[in-house]
Amino acid sequence: MLVPKFAFRYIFSKKSTNAINVITRVSMLGMAVGAFALIVVLSVFNGFEGLVLSLYNSFYPDIEVIAAKGKTFEDNPELRKKLLKIDGVVALSEVLEENAYFEYGEQAQIGVVKGVDEQYKNVTTVDHYVRQGKFILKDSTYNYAIIGANISQPLNISLDHTVEAMRITVPKSGVKGAVVPTDEFNTIPVVPAGIFSIQQEFDSKYVFVSLSFAQQLLGMGNRASGYEIKLKSGTNIDKAKRQISELAGANFKVKNRYEQKAETYRVMIIERWVTTAILAFIILIISFNIIGSLSMLVLEKEKDISILKAMGASTNLIRKIYLTNGMLASVIGAGSGIILGYIVCLLQLKFHFLKLSNGGDSSFVIDYYPVELRLIDPIVTILIIVSISLLAAYFPARKAGQSEMKFK
Repeated sequence: MLVPKFAFRYIFSKKSTNAINVITRVSMLGMAVGAFALIVVLSVFNGFEGLVLSLYNSFYPDIEVIAAKGKTFEDNPELRKKLLKIDGVVALSEVLEENAYFEYGEQAQIGVVKGVDEQYKNVTTVDHYVRQGKFILKDSTYNYAIIGANISQPLNISLDHTVEAMRITVPKSGVKGAVVPTDEFNTIPVVPAGIFSIQQEFDSKYVFVSLSFAQQLLGMGNRASGYEIKLKSGTNIDKAKRQISELAGANFKVKNRYEQKAETYRVMIIERWVTTAILAFIILIISFNIIGSLSMLVLEKEKDISILKAMGASTNLIRKIYLTNGMLASVIGAGSGIILGYIVCLLQLKFHFLKLSNGGDSSFVIDYYPVELRLIDPIVTILIIVSISLLAAYFPARKAGQSEMKFK
């Protein structure tokens, strides 16, 4: 208990040189600012990560089964039945997608036409993001299309005033080098029924149609480009993936949601760690104030060191006192910053006072900075600050021990 008492007293006691008090307070304030910035920035990263993942989760299935070679494969009803019997599998949708050329009136746009069956709404939640119209793909009379918002805008599609069909053109399967170029393509009209908006990556790319319409359009009969599978909440994804892979065989690739967008998830992780490293470097620079304040404190307390040594204090004890002094200053400052950071994040969660844009016409799915508090963030922050503080305080503490030896 002797070491913390001395260290705590040295932090708050008045020094003969006022500059030492100022530098000590500045170092504590710097650590508080650094800890505050780490908590807030990491919480915002958590918020954006959670938001992006929720949007991806609404579009990408838990498990995707695609052909190991080529873009499509012959549908296998027996395989689908076996996959549905796997423990944890609750729904399976057969899909078929291909690049396409969309025309509406005099306007045209390039994207991807994706045919889905009746089970698709049980596998993803894309139907929850239909902003206009409704998610209907066919009835007894018409085939319908659900169009991405960023495709519908340049095509000038208005569901309130739709008087004509949208034309979808795709290359004919297996037809190349036709005498008449138009014979290489197939065009079929479809009625716009809804406009969805999830995020730009999907909104500017996809148009959903029924699976039967897509097979007719592409001339692929009973072929599919993939099976999309929904797992029961709490299911071990790796185990389910392994069982599906064994059942599907070598002719198929099985991917979980992270593998479907591996690059995106990898970039998010890299951005998080790079940002943490930059803030840690800033804290390292701030820690030079600790070195300065402790070095001046050692000079200030040379007489005290001599007295402590005369009373039997070892060199190691002297070093521990000054090392603890630097650590306490950092931890007190960091603790204050963490508490303040959590308060700001909680206020943002409740009141959304930090906006992404000044106006109300933001094209993003939310108009405020999302935040998410995680227990790991203050732990990481404390570890970073403690590590940097130990490094910063070590050399002045070592000097204190050496200085003490002059007063034997």
